[in-house]
Amino acid sequence: MIPTQAVILVGGAGTRLRPVTSRVPKPVAPLVERPFVAYILENLARHGVERAIFSSGHLAEVVEAEIGDGAAYGLTVDYVVEEEPLGTAGAIANCAGALDDGPLFVFNGDVLSDVDLTTLGRLHVERRGMATIYLTAVEDPRRYGLVELASDGRVAQFLEKPGEHAGPALINAGVYVLEPEVFELIPPGRLFSIERGVFPRLAQAGSLYGYVGEGYWRDIGTPESYLQAHVDVLERVVHTTAGEALGETYRYVAPSAEVSPEARLVPPCYIGDGARVAAGARVGPLAVLGAGARVGAGAVVVESVVQSGVEIADHALVERSILVRDSRVGAGSQLSACALGEGCDVGAGNRLTGGICLAPGTTLPDSAVDFREQLRGREES
Repeated sequence: MIPTQAVILVGGAGTRLRPVTSRVPKPVAPLVERPFVAYILENLARHGVERAIFSSGHLAEVVEAEIGDGAAYGLTVDYVVEEEPLGTAGAIANCAGALDDGPLFVFNGDVLSDVDLTTLGRLHVERRGMATIYLTAVEDPRRYGLVELASDGRVAQFLEKPGEHAGPALINAGVYVLEPEVFELIPPGRLFSIERGVFPRLAQAGSLYGYVGEGYWRDIGTPESYLQAHVDVLERVVHTTAGEALGETYRYVAPSAEVSPEARLVPPCYIGDGARVAAGARVGPLAVLGAGARVGAGAVVVESVVQSGVEIADHALVERSILVRDSRVGAGSQLSACALGEGCDVGAGNRLTGGICLAPGTTLPDSAVDFREQLRGREES
């Protein structure tokens, strides 16, 4: 039987994604103006899953308040909160009482993917294994679980986060099908890893299989990957309803947005509810303006994520950057490859580049920083 239920692991603090997640849990961090985990729910519903259980921890109440009962995404959502961190296996087992006695999908809550769950579920049923892992190829597998397959699709070797492996390899992509009997391998109520404590045992017993998918996959755990996920949605590299909303022009402008006739919108781009773009400004390509964001006269926003309530003043430049909600960029300031936390205020005439991240609430006075000059001084010395 192909699963109609799923567990989504959303208990982590998302520290690698700060400052995006400094005040917002990663599962509901906005991705093209939708909670990130909505993309997982949509894909589950697309493949006939009727019910998802969120295994929550960090800021669980914020996730529940944002997602609700799941009706908006085409399925039912329930919540199980772990009182203390239980690891990936412990978090799954913690949901056992909320599940029926059939197989289940499991999703890591930081994975953006349009994996074909119908094919994954069907292969799992046909092979009669205890678990099937969705696998994807990456150039550098050192941060992930490296997997070697036998000719019949069984997992021959499972090595979690290999340190010195060189070159591309198949990795554990954080999407699984599990039989309920797997819970018997997980000690209840204690910290336990499915990658280290369960999968190697199943592989040794010959009951762990892999499915190499050709769909899209991305771990959004860092600011760089989070920004790239926006690019991929806008370019429709991944199948999403947000991408479909761009239409044939690859440009979405909310009905309530105000865009001056003298502004230039370069597709692909997304302009959210109530956003305002002044005369002479340019937004795009590959730019997202969140609800109520404001872009001043002559300002330029390129390859960037501008969340809700952000203000970009006249003649500022923002490129390859992330501006978390309610932050502000002063007139004539230039940001390149930066991330501003919630409520940051960068005064006029500043120059920031080189991957700099500002913590939430940081204030820079006018003309306080010229990071380019600092770099030039280091090179000359």
